[in-house]
Amino acid sequence: MRRVLIVSASSAQRRIFAIQLRRARYEVMEAASVADALRLCQRSEPDMILSDWSFPGQDGLESGLDLCRAFRAGERRNYGYFVLLTSAQDHQDIARGLEAGADDFLAKPVAQQELLARLAAGERILRVEEDLRASNAQLRSALDKLRDTQAAIDRDLTEARKLQQGLVKQRSGRFGQIQLSLLLRPAGHIGGDLVGFFPIGPERVGIYALDVSGHGVTAALLTAQLSVHLSGSADQNVALRAAQTGTDAVSPAALAHFFNNMMLEEMATDTYYTMIYADLDHTTGRLRMVQAGHPHPVLQRADGTVLPLGNGGMPIGVFENPIFDEIDVIMKPGDRLLICSDGITEATNPAGRLLGDDGVEAILRTNAFLGGHVFLESMAWSVSEYCRGERQDDMSAVLIEYLAPAETVPMPLR
Repeated sequence: MRRVLIVSASSAQRRIFAIQLRRARYEVMEAASVADALRLCQRSEPDMILSDWSFPGQDGLESGLDLCRAFRAGERRNYGYFVLLTSAQDHQDIARGLEAGADDFLAKPVAQQELLARLAAGERILRVEEDLRASNAQLRSALDKLRDTQAAIDRDLTEARKLQQGLVKQRSGRFGQIQLSLLLRPAGHIGGDLVGFFPIGPERVGIYALDVSGHGVTAALLTAQLSVHLSGSADQNVALRAAQTGTDAVSPAALAHFFNNMMLEEMATDTYYTMIYADLDHTTGRLRMVQAGHPHPVLQRADGTVLPLGNGGMPIGVFENPIFDEIDVIMKPGDRLLICSDGITEATNPAGRLLGDDGVEAILRTNAFLGGHVFLESMAWSVSEYCRGERQDDMSAVLIEYLAPAETVPMPLR
């Protein structure tokens, strides 16, 4: 039942309205002044107010407007519908009433049928407001639940990031004159890039760089599985299983075909990945690599010459009979080779231009005096600056450096 407050200095007018409204099943309250009306509004919130425009004998001739302003300024749980009663309506009065917060106007004398029709219209507005308020409450509740769920997901992803970073157990390694340095920088909480290395024997080391399509949970799960297959444990590492070749570690090309068959036969997924796997003899500097859709490795000779290597090859997990590119190169003292993911080569500036192979070459030349992790961090900073901080893809890299032997500097004789 809607509660209506009748505010009028005329007791006869209040009585007539009260009879009509009670017959129409409204709960009725009466007030003879603005002050009484405001006290009733504070004690029991009316749904609708029917108020005279002016109250003769009281301060001010437009107390109905004052009541309307005070009613709108007060705190309420629900919206209240306000109708002003006027003796004669003109455009200026209506404008002033609307500015004060009135919803409707009735010209006196008021016919019962018109009064009830106006209040019925007010009820429709109140019902719409109540429905909106209920919907907003449900939305707020749903948003609170979504925020709680998102917070839980963020916590899980943060922990997953720590676990994924743990897949790269060593960020650097030294094998004779060869120094290895790794960079792994996901674009989000977790990513689809993986880099690492493992010893094959006393003279050789396996080096890998993978980039799974996408950089969400699916990509992260696949990189976790691949890390098991490329771990340092001989019984799990498919490159070290003697059963594959009988006596020696799997060749780079054979490893790429093994992974391709595994993706097509064992995994029901549309995910694929690119890869470079290298078998490095650190005593001779010979590097045998397979390129499977990964960006070109870049060799920088000791004299500063920069040489992109490979023809590309096909990604892993797409074709039944893929063609992979095999690369055989001899590194010499002072040389270094950079393997990076497309999160670096395909980094885009605000104008939409890719960093590309030319950009990677420029970074190598600019940072020729830097080595190891210092170089990789400088490269990562350059890529972020190129993107203006809007990096969309994971960033990973392997830097292989053939260190020149230290020179002996003779001490001057005194």
